[in-house]
Amino acid sequence: MDTRQPIILTITHHDPSGSAGITADTETAVSLGCHCTSAVSAISVCDTGELQGVAPVEDTLLVEQARAVLEDLPVAAIKIGYLGSVENVRALHSVLADYPHIPIVIDPDATLSDKESMLAPPLWEAMTSLLLPFATMVCPNRREARAMAVEADVLDAQAQELLESGCRYLLLTGVPAADQQLENRLYDERGLMRQFLWRRLPPAAYGTCGTLATAIACHIAHGLTVIEAVSRSQQFTWSAIADSRRLGMGRPVPNRLFWTKR
Repeated sequence: MDTRQPIILTITHHDPSGSAGITADTETAVSLGCHCTSAVSAISVCDTGELQGVAPVEDTLLVEQARAVLEDLPVAAIKIGYLGSVENVRALHSVLADYPHIPIVIDPDATLSDKESMLAPPLWEAMTSLLLPFATMVCPNRREARAMAVEADVLDAQAQELLESGCRYLLLTGVPAADQQLENRLYDERGLMRQFLWRRLPPAAYGTCGTLATAIACHIAHGLTVIEAVSRSQQFTWSAIADSRRLGMGRPVPNRLFWTKR
């Protein structure tokens, strides 16, 4: 067995444009020296500009996909993205309970777009109560943190509320800072660990948050510490966004293979 290439499992939706979802996660994993296995949680209809629809897979099919991988390959880390239904959250909870030793990184997306906002509240609640207790790292943006931490009204308190659900670390992303910068904040149970400042870039297509979470999972699979994984993954994601390409008529698509141009 070749142990030089860690294996990750990504559990998220299929995006036919390749901007986000399974395709984007696979590109990220390849770029970072990992083999990417996948379980498709939902099928979306979208291009680089707009989401037109999304249909979750049946919960039994999601479980069968995940178990087929986990029972066959030595998965070193799991990344979880969009799931699409409370039933899928519950089903995935039953799977993860059997693999407590595998690090899990969660990109908590319950909407994909505003069109799915009616589904969001029960999904946020299910993810918080059923999945976050398994998580090594959760990577919400400001909107997601606010939706999941219903009792808190400021960012630090929202982070603490989510950490109390059981996850070990939380990376809060996209906090506005001065001078056209964005701040990402890393927390553990003791509070704020580190702040990272990044120059704000023009908006890219969907999938940037998922790319960051997948990169963290890949770096953890390689054996890096959480601090190292978070630091390197932010640089990778920033570089991919900075080298975005306008491949269609919508928003630019992050180039997760930017390094091949060197």
